[in-house]
Amino acid sequence: MPIQINSVGILGGGVMGSGIGQALAVGGVKVAIRDISDELLEKARSTIVDGRYGLRRGVDRKKIYQKQMDAALANLSFTTKLEDLKDVDLVIEAVPEDLDLKKEVWAEMDGIVQAQAVFATNTSGLVIAELNQAVSEPRRPRFIGMHWFSPAPIMRLVELVYAPDTAEETIQALEALCERIRKVSVRVKDAAGKYGFIANRVFYAAIREAEAVLEEGIASEEDINKAMMYGYNWPIGPLAMRAQARKGWQ
Repeated sequence: MPIQINSVGILGGGVMGSGIGQALAVGGVKVAIRDISDELLEKARSTIVDGRYGLRRGVDRKKIYQKQMDAALANLSFTTKLEDLKDVDLVIEAVPEDLDLKKEVWAEMDGIVQAQAVFATNTSGLVIAELNQAVSEPRRPRFIGMHWFSPAPIMRLVELVYAPDTAEETIQALEALCERIRKVSVRVKDAAGKYGFIANRVFYAAIREAEAVLEEGIASEEDINKAMMYGYNWPIGPLAMRAQARKGWQ
C-alpha cells in the first residue's frame, strides 16, 4: 500500500523550516513546526504571515486569495515539544547544516515518532547514507534527503536524495507530496565524497567559470551576466546569482 502523507512535523522554524511549513500548509497539508522556544516560534509565525515571501504579501500581490491564507494558517501549529510530532506521517528536519547536529536530532526522533513515518533531512549536500546511521536499521528504508531551495514558498524545485537503503515507496511518496503542493521534484542518487546534488553542483560550476572569465579580463561582470541572460535565457546572470547566494539564496 502506498505511503500516505497527510501530516508533517518540521524540526526547526528558521528561514528554511518556516518556508517549508508555509509551502506545505498552502498546499493543504497539516503542519506542526517545532523549535526550542516560544520566541523562535513566534518569529517563524511572523515570517510566514508577514515576511517578504509571506502569506499577507501573497494576498496583496494577488498570488493567493484571503481564503487560501486563512486555510493555510488553519493548517499550521507551533510547538516546543518533540512529543507533539510523534504521530505525523513525515518529519522534515531543517536544522543547521552540521552532520553531528543532524544525527543527534534524528537519533532523538527515532525514539519518539511512529515507526511508519518518513524521515526527510533538508540538506544541501551531506551524505544521506551517513545521516541515516543515526536511526535504527528498520527505519532506514523511510529515510531520505529532501533538499528545498530558498525561499521555499517561491522556489519550485525539491531534490529527493536517496541512499542505498531508501525504499522506492518512500521516494514515490515524496514525489506525490511535491506534486500535490505544486513543487517539481527530481531524483538524485546519494554520492559520498561529493558535496551538493544536481542544482548546486551545476550552479557553482557555472559561477567558477564566470569568475574565471572576469578575472582573465575577457569581459565585464555586466556583460558576462548579459551573455547568459540573452544567450541562454537565464532569468539572471551567474555573477548576479553569486551575489544573491552570498545573501543566503541557494
